[in-house]
Amino acid sequence: MSTRSNGNGVANGKQNDHHMDRLGARPVGRQSSSKGVEAFSVVPSQVTGMDFLRDPKLYKGMAFSLEERQTLGIHGLLPPRIKTQEEMAEHSMRNLRRFDDPLNKYMFMADLLERNEKLFYKVLSENTEELMPIEYTPTVGLACQKFGLAFKRPKGLFITIHDKGHVYEVLKNWPEQDVRCIVVTDGERILGLGDLGAQGMGIPVGKLALNTAIAGIPPSQTLPITLDVGTNRQELLDDVDYIGLRHKRVTGQEYDDFIDEFMQAVVRRYGQNTLIQFEDFGNHNAFRFLEKYRDKYCTFNDDIQGTASVALAGVLAGLKATNTKLKDNTFLFQGAGEAALGIANLIGMAMEKREGVPYKEAIKRVWLKDSRGLIVKDRPDGGISVHKAPFAHEHQPMTDLGDIVKEIKPTVLIGAAAIPNVFTPEIIRDMATFNKQPIIFALSNPTSKAECTAEQAYVHSDGRAVFASGSPFPTYQGFGKTYEPGQGNNAYIFPGASLGVICTGIHHISDSVFLSAAEGLADMVQDSDIAVGRLYPPLSALREISVKIATKVAIEAYKSGSASTYPEPEDKENFIRQQLY
Repeated sequence: MSTRSNGNGVANGKQNDHHMDRLGARPVGRQSSSKGVEAFSVVPSQVTGMDFLRDPKLYKGMAFSLEERQTLGIHGLLPPRIKTQEEMAEHSMRNLRRFDDPLNKYMFMADLLERNEKLFYKVLSENTEELMPIEYTPTVGLACQKFGLAFKRPKGLFITIHDKGHVYEVLKNWPEQDVRCIVVTDGERILGLGDLGAQGMGIPVGKLALNTAIAGIPPSQTLPITLDVGTNRQELLDDVDYIGLRHKRVTGQEYDDFIDEFMQAVVRRYGQNTLIQFEDFGNHNAFRFLEKYRDKYCTFNDDIQGTASVALAGVLAGLKATNTKLKDNTFLFQGAGEAALGIANLIGMAMEKREGVPYKEAIKRVWLKDSRGLIVKDRPDGGISVHKAPFAHEHQPMTDLGDIVKEIKPTVLIGAAAIPNVFTPEIIRDMATFNKQPIIFALSNPTSKAECTAEQAYVHSDGRAVFASGSPFPTYQGFGKTYEPGQGNNAYIFPGASLGVICTGIHHISDSVFLSAAEGLADMVQDSDIAVGRLYPPLSALREISVKIATKVAIEAYKSGSASTYPEPEDKENFIRQQLY
């Protein structure tokens, strides 16, 4: 009796002994239909296993076990060697160290994040001290400048002024549903590099990578955002590789309405407790938005408050080195922008909290110099904004920093205006003349914008300077000892502060949070650190530091009644550790 084929190599519902799913070398999977006849279907690995190879959140490289490879249908798609995550992390570091150029190292880490998310964060968290200058300042500044040239795949959300009226719809396109922490910039003042427009995206991406690596905030709960309203830098508008809008910045009411809509859209999409961290907005907007939103949203400005906190921690550690109190010191700032005013304000708050000096009396010990000279009352050149006014003291106008140093005789000199080499040898020598141990902070980023180098500070003060900087400087040997200058990196503060805010459900973030964080960080500086001139704990301890800072923030939050996570955990440090990625 003859049989008829159904065209699939099946005769009357019975499989032919010589049946092939497909001629050639690429068989596909089969599944039985409701009639019991095998029908073609997709390859199982295309549904399951291939996702594990293509999705960086799922991909484990050669760390997939044999059982996982067989279950997922990817056996044979990877080399037979099975590695541990530790072996893969060591392999990644060996590869990275083959590069000499920091930007190439940055690109290697960016590629690693696109391939294997968990391995990226393992490598970053376990090699923080080595990789911090790569993932963050100073290399991130160069990466932002070259962002258009190096752009491969999106790592954040770009929302433009032309999306106005539809910001919520754009936010909905982000694939993650449970976002707890957003870092947002409009790219107007990237580090000390100025207006980089949409290419400022490197800053939110880098900050949130550190939030995960250092503070254990799950990457799925973070969202980097760039608000592109244009750029005023002509060289970018003319650059064939520029990735942003090709027109001048939109300002005024239209810009303000756009930011308002963005803030409202975030709350509508992710909830009132979503932390919104402002980064690298222009000075004129940074203060406005901080005042406007701080009591309406869960938000802070890292350039103002984060920088202030880490700088104050350095000052408090410096007091251990000089054996003085805050009220014994006179502070002079080169610069009166976001960072300088934030630090000055927090110094006043700390003097009041720690030493009982009323705030208005405390800030009389704080002087600032901006582009027009020393900030004094009734200055003929004007330019004293409402934020600078409290620091305008009675004094004759002065413009030259060297003359101001000779006149004011500060014990603490802090640079935060991105004017390179402004702390001249003469100024450093003068500081050493009327101070046994002058405290000198060159906080501007990146390294090319630093007010002086660590070596210059030590050499011209005969090795007596207590020095800290915003970007890293190498160890210096001289004057019979070894100096290991500390980096006043915001990464000491914002990851731990963010973790504490998220865990405790703080609705509105006051300056007291950053004062507590500064005190917590300063408490971790040991005598052994001070002995080598380091005003901050080793960067290798950042993970533990962030947990301690988050715990201190949590304790203060419950004490002040600003926490909303209930019931209140008895062991707050253990509670925070349980939330880590």
